[in-house]
Amino acid sequence: ARTTASLEVIRLQESRKAEREQEAAEKEALMEEVVRLRQELSEQRNEASLAEVAQRFHDEGITVTFFTCNTGNEDEIKALCEFTVEKFGTIDIIVNNAATNPVFGPIEDTEMRTFDKIMDVNVKGPFILATLALPYMKANGSGSIINISSVEGTSPSDGLGIYGVSKAALIQLTKSMAMEWGKYNIRVNAICPGLIQTKFSEALWKNEAILKTALRRIPLNRVGQSDEIANLVTFLASDAASYCTGSIINADGGYLL
Repeated sequence: ARTTASLEVIRLQESRKAEREQEAAEKEALMEEVVRLRQELSEQRNEASLAEVAQRFHDEGITVTFFTCNTGNEDEIKALCEFTVEKFGTIDIIVNNAATNPVFGPIEDTEMRTFDKIMDVNVKGPFILATLALPYMKANGSGSIINISSVEGTSPSDGLGIYGVSKAALIQLTKSMAMEWGKYNIRVNAICPGLIQTKFSEALWKNEAILKTALRRIPLNRVGQSDEIANLVTFLASDAASYCTGSIINADGGYLL
């Protein structure tokens, strides 16, 4: 009996070791894929690609204007605001959707320049843009600011440490702005998407093993679509959400339950 029990313990230990080795291999593969996709995205985000997207809207009879801007650069954010005011006369709605996460791995391995880049784009950028737009919204007597945060800002995942920290900061920034700017009839809300099928998250949903693991935690058992986030943005930007401010809306298929 003891021999049988000992063999069972050894079998379980070997099984757990194999599982850990498989998880480590999957995580390493994911890290490599994330780095590749981040580089690919960086190369694609240029004026030519924006013009192509704008043309698709024009072909559908929708008038759009684009402006290239590094949201981690204060001077470029100022130029964006000046361009917008010159083009449209004021600023009514802001959607802070730009984000970056150039690293995947242990939080202690994050280099300071990477830490600064994540914070500059994910936290400082939305703060600078909102404060620059504030005088115009105050003059209008209204405004809507929508920050795209993440479920990572509420429930961190292994390997996404500083990204999660930045998104948690954006949630708190949303609440603080809502508290202070409500007297100007300026509404500030945040959306926390879960796993959405975009280029930014392609490394997660294209890998069948990783996707299978992720779906175990999602009651709706599917990946979200960008239109589902866009619909929430439209709601928060409209008068239908006129009594909503400081709201943090999870759009995660039930991931955070």
